[in-house]
Amino acid sequence: MSANWQDKAAVDLMLDELHTWAVVGLSTDTSRTAHSIAALLQQRGKRIVPIHPDAPVVLGEQGYATLADVPFEIDVVDVFRRSEAAGQFVDEAIEVGAKAIWLQLGVIDEAAFDRAAAAGVPMVMDTCPAIEWNRR
Repeated sequence: MSANWQDKAAVDLMLDELHTWAVVGLSTDTSRTAHSIAALLQQRGKRIVPIHPDAPVVLGEQGYATLADVPFEIDVVDVFRRSEAAGQFVDEAIEVGAKAIWLQLGVIDEAAFDRAAAAGVPMVMDTCPAIEWNRR
């Protein structure tokens, strides 16, 4: 099943065609993986949108407490939360009309994956943009 979770067409869509990435769990803590991956996304030309209860400004971008608070279109919701918390953000991503969902390395929620598929929203999980860019 895991091959389905990392469908090449979905990965390529997100890395090549989608621009605005809401990064769930992104804070000002530079030691966290979310921070380094958000910086990489910016280096690759993506606009990042921090999603964190404290709504901090991170890497020069205004944060928002929830996905629903973001006043513009989100292309990809990138989730840096534990697997047991990820499903909520998958559902919120579908609700706000995100074009795709990415669950980071080690984050797996098969039921949420099925809900995204049923909603017609491409989703990958248990991988990282850095890994996928390096595979090219």
